[in-house]
Amino acid sequence: MFIRSALRAAVPAVILGAGLVGCSEATTTNGPGSDVPRVAPEVNAAAASATADGAETEGEASPPASPEGAAAAGPELVRDAFAGLQATLYDTCTPGDGNCAYFLGRVNEELTGLDAAMKADAKGPGHFKEPLAWMGTLRTELKNDTSTANLEKHRTQLIGTRDRINTWMQGHPDDYR
Repeated sequence: MFIRSALRAAVPAVILGAGLVGCSEATTTNGPGSDVPRVAPEVNAAAASATADGAETEGEASPPASPEGAAAAGPELVRDAFAGLQATLYDTCTPGDGNCAYFLGRVNEELTGLDAAMKADAKGPGHFKEPLAWMGTLRTELKNDTSTANLEKHRTQLIGTRDRINTWMQGHPDDYR
C-alpha cells in the first residue's frame, strides 16, 4: 500500500517535471543547442569585464588592439623579416600569369621589411652593409614604382636580390636564429 501511494504521488511529479524540461528547452532557442541554456548578454559582458580586470591586476600585458599599437611596439626583428623573405624562396612566376603580380609584389614587400629591420637592428646598419647596399641598388632601379609592370620589368633584379640576401644570411646564422 505504501508503494501504491508513493507511485500516485510520484507520477504527477514526473509528468510535471517532464513538462518543465520541455518549457526550459523552449527558452534556449538563442543558444547553440537545446542542451545549452540561454545566457543573457549582460551576464557575458560582466564576466568578460571581470576577466579583463583580473588579467590587468595580475600584471599580464594584453596584446595590442590595433595594427597601430603593434607598430608602436617597435620595428620587426631581422629574424622575423628574413623568415618572411625565405617563405618566397621556392615560389616563382611566369611573366603575364596571374600569380606574377602577387609574387613580385610580395618579394618587394619582404625586401622592404627586411631593409627596415636591418636598419633598426641593435647591431647597426654597418653589420648589414652588403644586404642594405643590394636593397638600396634595387630601390634605385625601381624608382619607388611598385606597379606590376615595373616589378615585372625588374623581375631578375628582385629575385636576384632576394637570393643574394638569402645566401648572405645563411652565412650569418646569429642574425636569424
